[in-house]
Amino acid sequence: MGKHVIVGAGQVGAHLAERLTRRGHDVVVVTRSGSGPDGVERIAADAADRERITRIAARADALYNCVNPRYHRWVQDWPPMASSFLGAAEDTGAVLVTLGNLYGYGPVEGPITEDLPLAATGAKGRVRAKMWQDALAAHEAGRIRTTELRPADYYGPGSTDQSYIGETRFVRPLLAGKRVAYFSDPSIPHAWTYLPDVAEALAVAGTDERAWGRTWHVPTAPAVSTLEVAERLCRIAGAPDPRVFQVPRPAFTALGLFVPMLKELRETRYQFDKPYLLDSSAFESAFAMAPTPLDAALKAVVAASGDGGGGE
Repeated sequence: MGKHVIVGAGQVGAHLAERLTRRGHDVVVVTRSGSGPDGVERIAADAADRERITRIAARADALYNCVNPRYHRWVQDWPPMASSFLGAAEDTGAVLVTLGNLYGYGPVEGPITEDLPLAATGAKGRVRAKMWQDALAAHEAGRIRTTELRPADYYGPGSTDQSYIGETRFVRPLLAGKRVAYFSDPSIPHAWTYLPDVAEALAVAGTDERAWGRTWHVPTAPAVSTLEVAERLCRIAGAPDPRVFQVPRPAFTALGLFVPMLKELRETRYQFDKPYLLDSSAFESAFAMAPTPLDAALKAVVAASGDGGGGE
């Protein structure tokens, strides 16, 4: 078994640490505060500190970038961190496994596949696109080994308020019979990726050389609307019928003047204004991994919430 270093212990990092530990690997989790899940070595470090990350990743088989900077600071925070990860991977020989996203593609007509050009129109998407382009160039030059995995929007146990259908802003209010605000049309189909599936795919990519040298989409079930997710969630939990309402666009725009997170969401609003479809068949076929069915995932979400529904 090998040494695996995970930088970031948020929505994905903790799930990934659990899976790698279960496989018998020695797992190190790095966060700014030194926090992290039980059962692993926890170290405090700044992800942008190349020398520090390099020392931590010495003799590691894989280095996982699961960092999630504050949304409104991507343009400032990602470049130095990305440079740190590339340098550490080059200095140590550890495979660099990056948790990416779909922003780099920009607006897309039809299903999103890995062979589409990185044509982002917004600053956050361009930052993510350049991160992969730089990593791939280093891989092709023989300086590092790398891969990047791209999920759609997260949901599942441990999801935070950064998730559109996460526990805090979506699941718990619905199970309590409360109204839930949604910042686009909730009837439009959208791809949702289950958090444990993200972690499982990362664990595979960090231990199977067939994954290296390209990007992959994390196994993701067929797109469904937010309303359908809400209805199925409440039916499984025995909760009242869901009440999801759309925040009018003028109100959404006005709120962005006071809430930095909402202001930044304007850049990626296109993902929710028409069907947003993800094709993950390449990873599914190559590594025999199917996405967790929605109802099975929602049962786990209900169990993790500790709330069987039933209203207020």
